[in-house]
Amino acid sequence: MKQGARLAAAVEILDDMAAHHRTAQLALADWGKSHRFAGSGDRAAIGTLVYDVLRRKQSLAAQMQSETSRALVLAAAPRAFGLSNDAVLALADGSEHALAPASSDEVSGLARELGEETPAHVRGDYPEWLQTSLHRAFGSDAAAEGAALAMRAPVDLRVNLLKADRDKVLKALAHFGATATPISPVGVRIAAPEGAAKAPHVEAEAAHGKGWFEVQDEGSQIAAAIAGAAPRQQVLDLCAGSGGKTLAMAAGMQNTGQIMAYDRDKSQLRPIFERLKRAGVRNVQVMDAGDEAALTRPGARFDLVLVDAPCTGSGTWRRKPDAKWRLKPQNLAQRQDEQRAVLQLAASLVKPGGRLVYVTCSILPEENQDQIDAFMAAHPQFSALPAALPGLAATTGAVTLTPRQHQTDGFFVAPLQKAK
Repeated sequence: MKQGARLAAAVEILDDMAAHHRTAQLALADWGKSHRFAGSGDRAAIGTLVYDVLRRKQSLAAQMQSETSRALVLAAAPRAFGLSNDAVLALADGSEHALAPASSDEVSGLARELGEETPAHVRGDYPEWLQTSLHRAFGSDAAAEGAALAMRAPVDLRVNLLKADRDKVLKALAHFGATATPISPVGVRIAAPEGAAKAPHVEAEAAHGKGWFEVQDEGSQIAAAIAGAAPRQQVLDLCAGSGGKTLAMAAGMQNTGQIMAYDRDKSQLRPIFERLKRAGVRNVQVMDAGDEAALTRPGARFDLVLVDAPCTGSGTWRRKPDAKWRLKPQNLAQRQDEQRAVLQLAASLVKPGGRLVYVTCSILPEENQDQIDAFMAAHPQFSALPAALPGLAATTGAVTLTPRQHQTDGFFVAPLQKAK
């Protein structure tokens, strides 16, 4: 496909998403099925452009003074394809499969720059109804934090110390320009692609098949490291999902002690079995999904309970940009209810002197410090511990990670200790 046809395809997909309220992943997959002639390079370029539009939809609309899919695609294309404005305009030439020539308003829009008078939620590309929340979290930096969450994300990997070390993985992935992550001592990073380049498919690498590494954002690695699961401990991963933090803790425990991996959703938990086998993990017992009676029967016996709580996922907007535009106040309220319930459950399973570590992939204070403050007020036997890790600024309690400040996804980590 020619570049001009790729622009037109992106417009078609975005129109489909708007008309049928579909996710980007589903709309892109269906477009690919109905356009078999499009090669893998075409699909990757079109997907890159669609996701870049979704990351910066509000600022692009303000720049173009139009919310049409066509205007957004034209505005995103220079950065997405690594082209000049004039080169993008030349692609819209009215030829077969290309967009019609740009109007004078579109030409002006491509050259327009947003000023500081532009509202923060527009400059930061987040829903307007979240302005109060993000101002609480970041003050005058809310727009800058949002803009960082609207950039492309790198590919982060966690080295599996049960089978490899970081130097070994760096050497195996040197052809991708892999480097060490700045904070996680077991992290490897492949920079976010620029222009039309696409991120490498690292899970197709032999090193992944050998269990040397897992794909895991550095923020998630930091959360697992702060949790501090130690050899020979009894640990519960209460919302284990597909097992990313479970595997990280198992390696930190050197395959000793025991981790109970639990999740209420069996579809979320299903991938953990293959990952455990590939990683060579032997100290994890996967519990039946949703069997809360079996989970609570032994009582308060765990040295560490990790609560990777259900949340809005606002910290992952770099990777799932369409999710931020689908997020509604009722979704946030539902997640808060779920977080209160899972914290209550976790509190009953921590032994005296043990630790509870609360984690979300969210940047919203309603899901983060507000929940911890309310929990500690209702459970005075728990006290805050510092979220300590070399490379992080000193803190007396929880830490919020963001791409702007830490080059990670957005995460909140709050370690607590139960009185003896």
